[in-house]
Amino acid sequence: MTARPWLKIVAFLVGLFLTVPTLVVIPMSFSSSQTFRFPPAGWSAQWYERLFTSPEWTTAIVNSLQVGAATAVLATVLGTAAAIGVTRLGERAKGVATGFLLSPIIIPNILIALVIFSAFLRLGLSGTLSGIVLAHTALALPFVVIAVTARLQGMDPALQKAGGSLGASPWSVFTKITLPLAMPGVLSGAVLAFVSSFDEVVISLFLQSPTAITLPVQMFNSVTVQIDPTISAASTLMVLVVSVPILLAQVIGARRGNRGRQR
Repeated sequence: MTARPWLKIVAFLVGLFLTVPTLVVIPMSFSSSQTFRFPPAGWSAQWYERLFTSPEWTTAIVNSLQVGAATAVLATVLGTAAAIGVTRLGERAKGVATGFLLSPIIIPNILIALVIFSAFLRLGLSGTLSGIVLAHTALALPFVVIAVTARLQGMDPALQKAGGSLGASPWSVFTKITLPLAMPGVLSGAVLAFVSSFDEVVISLFLQSPTAITLPVQMFNSVTVQIDPTISAASTLMVLVVSVPILLAQVIGARRGNRGRQR
């Protein structure tokens, strides 16, 4: 059933309203001015050159990529296991477990940051990349749980029972039936986990140190401590890193859906 034309127009206008303010930073990143200016008076790639040559910025980019990748792996493994466990609980226990797992989305980040900061000070994890990874994993876990749970709920449970009745071990049922069918949700959760980690700033501010600064923290410092137009190039980089994986996941999911319908 095709969408009505006015729905497409409204969706386009809403998308335009949400994206245009973000896209303003792209022409600003190519400005030749020594300060923020829109529209640019001239064009230059000097801020991208500084972004990828300055040690403080390159270190922040590498740290964010490392933290995001580690967070995606850790949150995907834990979130997938948690989602599978939740789907096998009773209705009452499932509601309690789901609420607990999704609590990082509900609780304000500043409160989570304060608790994590006080706990990590005692554990010696404050000011380390491993501490930031663990903190980001706690925030990214709900996205994986939601994505995988949604996929598992649409799966026919008779398939798993059939595998067990034919003599397959629980591990074989998981690797050959459950995981392949849940893989779209697992991949979507991994992308969301990486994006949420790469974009997170509140907890990273609390846990930062001279050797553990992520790109959002460096951008925050470049605005509050000094007015550095390099932030416009960094903002463009963040827009690409955050948007491209999500768009690719949407395109791949849409193509798989179309192939499934054609079959």
